[in-house]
Amino acid sequence: MFTGIIQAVGRIRAKQPQGGDMRLLIDAGALDMSDVKLGDSIAVSGVCLTATELLPDAFWVDVSQETLAKTILGDLQLDTRVNLEKALRLADRLGGHLVAGHVDGVGEVVDLSPAGRSVVYRIHAPRELRRYIAAKGSICVDGISLTVNAVQGGYFDLNLIPHTLAQTTAASWRAGTRVNLEVDLIARYLERLVSREADGLTPEFLAEHGFA
Repeated sequence: MFTGIIQAVGRIRAKQPQGGDMRLLIDAGALDMSDVKLGDSIAVSGVCLTATELLPDAFWVDVSQETLAKTILGDLQLDTRVNLEKALRLADRLGGHLVAGHVDGVGEVVDLSPAGRSVVYRIHAPRELRRYIAAKGSICVDGISLTVNAVQGGYFDLNLIPHTLAQTTAASWRAGTRVNLEVDLIARYLERLVSREADGLTPEFLAEHGFA
């Protein structure tokens, strides 16, 4: 698990195709690697990946065909900047929101505009994810825990403050930039709990107990 609070910005140092999969060497940037062990999870622009080989200032990860197909990792070129976060420890503060590092889909930045010292980004979400995105709810974009400002159809707006722009890759987003999206875990579980498929939860049950 992660929090969506970015700890460092790294870069893609090397790419090695492996029979349909991919090995990536990630330059760790300012990420503290002193407590990272082989097999640890590190979120790379929102994608939970396993460190398979450690260097003093970098780490190798294996990226499966499924991950390449469902995220932007396959698009990244050498020297591309990526957001990094080590896995959450139980004693850590939860500064963002609970993030699994399991990308649900890819969105696209369609517009950005200044708002005082902040920047408002409008992002187009895949149809299958739109029902999970709510105004003032949480969403993870390229690994960054963010609050949804507004929702309109298939689009949602984010207001990024100067600190976030300075500490993440968000300042490089432009119209047409593709971004990894992970919706709020609570929204997914809530949908399952209130769905008609859930055992014993029927429209009649809801009506009888005053919920419908």
